[in-house]
Amino acid sequence: MIPLLSVVVPFYNVEQYLTECLKSLAVQTLDDLEVIMVDDGSCDGSRRIAEDFVARDGRFLLIEQRNLGPGPARNKGVGQARGTYIAFADADDVVPPEAYERMVARLAETGSDLACGAVARLVDGALEESILHEKVFRRPELCTHITDKQVLIRDRTVWNKVYRRDFWERAGLEFPAGIYEDVPVAMQAHVLATSVDMVGDVVYHWRRRESSITQCRNELSNLNERLTAIRAVRSFLDERAPELLDGFDALVLEKDIIFLFQALESSEEPEPLLDLARAWMAALSPHALATAPSLRRLELHLMARGLVRELRTIRDFRRSREDAARIVPRGRRNARWFGDYPFFRDRRLKIPDDVFDARDELKLIARVEECTWTGAEYRVRGHVAIHRVDRRIDRLNLWLSDGRRKIPLDVRRSRRHGFVTTIDPARLEGGGPTWRLQARTETRGLVLKGWLRDGEANSAWRLSVPGWSRTGMDITQ
Repeated sequence: MIPLLSVVVPFYNVEQYLTECLKSLAVQTLDDLEVIMVDDGSCDGSRRIAEDFVARDGRFLLIEQRNLGPGPARNKGVGQARGTYIAFADADDVVPPEAYERMVARLAETGSDLACGAVARLVDGALEESILHEKVFRRPELCTHITDKQVLIRDRTVWNKVYRRDFWERAGLEFPAGIYEDVPVAMQAHVLATSVDMVGDVVYHWRRRESSITQCRNELSNLNERLTAIRAVRSFLDERAPELLDGFDALVLEKDIIFLFQALESSEEPEPLLDLARAWMAALSPHALATAPSLRRLELHLMARGLVRELRTIRDFRRSREDAARIVPRGRRNARWFGDYPFFRDRRLKIPDDVFDARDELKLIARVEECTWTGAEYRVRGHVAIHRVDRRIDRLNLWLSDGRRKIPLDVRRSRRHGFVTTIDPARLEGGGPTWRLQARTETRGLVLKGWLRDGEANSAWRLSVPGWSRTGMDITQ
């Protein structure tokens, strides 16, 4: 009987974790599946564990190959797959019980080519957020695509997904050899898919273990492999989806480049790493390098110049700031805003001011903390500040807007960043039905605008006007 889903599990010397992984597959609520285990030349007890599952459960199949790496092992497993859908699991990870049922159900409903979901990091038996996948799966969305939902550029793993097998074959997807074999394939799948379903739920538990291949990230050979994968993705995107290149490069500068920094921090012979670092930077677009956050630009500048000691100072500085480092104005009349970092206008280093320029990183923080009815009007208390700027805002203006009308409000400042304003319902007559509160701030010539958010719900703050009566208006927050 042909199974609905084929799960490919390559393994190599993972005796300590393999049982837990395979058990998680055996108890999936979608039981119409086959598990194709590929022994990639293991020399520990992993094969015996796999053979035990084959003997106990007819849905498990074991094949073998000499040690070629996870990419060729996955390819061999796909070649044996019979299911309508394909999924991948790494042998040291765990799949939540309902993961495959949820993703397959979405694909059956929508006809999309692949479904993907959120990932939790398995650390010493406890689950944490996967920083690699942060900001991606905040809410479910069906029948979307990476060119429309560009946050999916952050979804670079193959195992938090289910694919239609006919799509996989039609797209000609195949894993390359090497350590980071999944990154090019994940990006190709997203781009080549007609549509993608984001399920929102956590569908994969990714184990962190220091001895795994990808945990040895600071080794020169590992960093070379990572650069090879980056180049492969960029070449593909340049041909098939060039609009995604800036987002991909920005992600490399946010996530991947850190391992180069860490290697340089600990290396006693940094020259080979510096040569590799320059090759990394040459592979990325000048626009991405120029628009990286200011502290990252400073790190890149020091690395490009081979200033390893100074780079280590900046890395220590970054770690010492649990919150983001401050941004400060400099200049009397036409102030510019710079990151308050070491080596600013250092006479010896002569780093250009533009490296420290942080104007584009300034963000308005504006929220409503309390809204109370006095019997005649609403009294709103809130907080307005500029992220990473440790100074009081010089000027604050507030107004209500329903999208057509703007009603200015009187503002009384309180404490360093607090404010109080009042809303007379009579002033809203004839408008609505929903009003939002907007702020405009001015500080040392810097003007920022933004909508206020609900301090408790962390969502847009609104006044809703459901209806009018002869005695006035019923306003609900």
